Amino acid sequence: MHPPLIVLPMRKALAHLKRADPVLARLIGEIGPCRIRFIEPDFEALAKAIVYQQLSGKVAATIFGRLEAAAGDGRVTPEGVMALHPTKLRALGLSRQKIAYIRDLAERVLTGGIDFPAMERLSDQEVMESLTKVKGIGAWTVHMFLIFGLRRADVMPVGDLGLRAAIRRAYGLEAMPSPAEVEEMARKWRPYCTMASWYLWRSLETDANL
Repeated sequence: MHPPLIVLPMRKALAHLKRADPVLARLIGEIGPCRIRFIEPDFEALAKAIVYQQLSGKVAATIFGRLEAAAGDGRVTPEGVMALHPTKLRALGLSRQKIAYIRDLAERVLTGGIDFPAMERLSDQEVMESLTKVKGIGAWTVHMFLIFGLRRADVMPVGDLGLRAAIRRAYGLEAMPSPAEVEEMARKWRPYCTMASWYLWRSLETDANL
């Protein structure tokens, strides 16, 4: 079991990653301090993740803004979602599939099937098992929730295309690494895969590999 709401051990993690991997050591030196932006680990975070699936950021932000306005006082809650008729949700720009996903999530929260405060006491695997029962929530979404919501220190989102692209670039690989290959590479980063992931993502936004 993880203790409640892990705060990433920045200094210790950086020292470990620098010792374990010269490529990461270079990225850390060039990118600078780790500044992960966290979110509240709640219903709204997962509802937003569902809305953003397979949409451009601009379009998704517009739709989610409409949902925030329609669902109540600027916060998207399960009660607010369930109070909106599906035709109203469609009018906001949500697809029928995403409406089903968000309503399924809301129903599970309202009936006690999902308890966000209790998740802070669950292991990563237990959170994964709980949330992937919800329609429309897969491993990638849960990994993002673990990293940015629950602030877990050792999450390796092996299926993330951006992360895999960053690894290919940073390590000079000829082809995109498979999830299994990423998992194997991550063995030397544990127990601080979250910070390793953050630096690899950031490397795509900087000149760190040029």
